[in-house]
Amino acid sequence: MSVLKKGKYQHYKGKYYEVLGLALNSETREKMVLYKCLYPVNNLPEEFGTEPIFIRTYNNFTEKVKANGKMIPRFSFIK
Repeated sequence: MSVLKKGKYQHYKGKYYEVLGLALNSETREKMVLYKCLYPVNNLPEEFGTEPIFIRTYNNFTEKVKANGKMIPRFSFIK
């Protein structure tokens, strides 16, 4: 099982997030990444607050995406 470092990441579009850890989908057993925004988010239901916690599949979080004609990581580890 690959290990994803906890810490600060930058999304390829520029915003910053903090990876809190890995999670396991109890139904599918799929590996997930638990992370939170490091910027205020508006237009979410009140119960999520202004710095919501997100979950994304490990494969999606770690995959490469095409931007400006190049394949780059969706999220890059900062520290």
